[in-house]
Amino acid sequence: MKLQFIKMQALGNDFIIIDDRDSKLKNLKHLSRKLCDRRFGIGADQFLVLCHSEKADFGMRTFNADGSEVEMCGNGIRCLGKYIWDHIMRCDESAYAKKYCQSIDIITVETLAGIMTLKKVRNLFKINMGQPILEPSRIPLNVARLSGKLKNSAVMKYPLKIRKGTFRINCVSMGNPHAVIVTKKIESIPLDDYGPLIEHHSLFPNRTNVEFIEIIDRSNIKMRVWERGAGETLACGTGASASAVAAHLLGLTERRVNVHLPGGKLLIDWSRKDDNVYLTGPAVTVFYGRIEI
Repeated sequence: MKLQFIKMQALGNDFIIIDDRDSKLKNLKHLSRKLCDRRFGIGADQFLVLCHSEKADFGMRTFNADGSEVEMCGNGIRCLGKYIWDHIMRCDESAYAKKYCQSIDIITVETLAGIMTLKKVRNLFKINMGQPILEPSRIPLNVARLSGKLKNSAVMKYPLKIRKGTFRINCVSMGNPHAVIVTKKIESIPLDDYGPLIEHHSLFPNRTNVEFIEIIDRSNIKMRVWERGAGETLACGTGASASAVAAHLLGLTERRVNVHLPGGKLLIDWSRKDDNVYLTGPAVTVFYGRIEI
């Protein structure tokens, strides 16, 4: 069977996208491992499946390169949005858009983290990422490891022992778990060593994404990320959102910041008005293809 796909990237975070609104594909976890393999497959950080949704305009399932399914991906959903606008809603006469969508300028996408709203802003894509989650049990954290005071409050500057050292982690969920760590020189962090150890730490029952951030000024931060199930990537939208939230809660930045990643820049705005986090950034088509599966 030959499968049509599109390869896309957002700040170097790359994805394979399949339109499976007819629900024909089976064993998606195995398929993700096969397609994302950079030597024997197409190669990507994640595999995204466009699905039908009963609750939103579209649905999205997200699989890591190791086959694990995750709740959401901020860079991936921008790529999915570009695919939808370019190929499904490219004109007002789109039959699908008229039948299913309330607007051709704004679309909603159902994910495991909830329903996300996407808006096209010239050549960029703005996503309402929802409100950050700080309650330990909802991130989730293994609350049995926390002291009584922390069980029901934000976990900030928590001392996490890794080997012979200790990291002060700040825990935030943007629909998926993140451990944000402030450091002075992110380039010197051996992320390949510490990333897996923090990701698989017993404090995180569902594993965690890991972000090291460096404060440039109150409107700019630098970030490197170790993504759960994918390893170090050039960018992470939910990670940038979680990092911006943590930096503001620590009193280090304003609510609106530019997050500078190895793959480029994202604008994160944690709104005072509705407490939602808004992420704005690009999405790029790389190529189209077919592969035998």
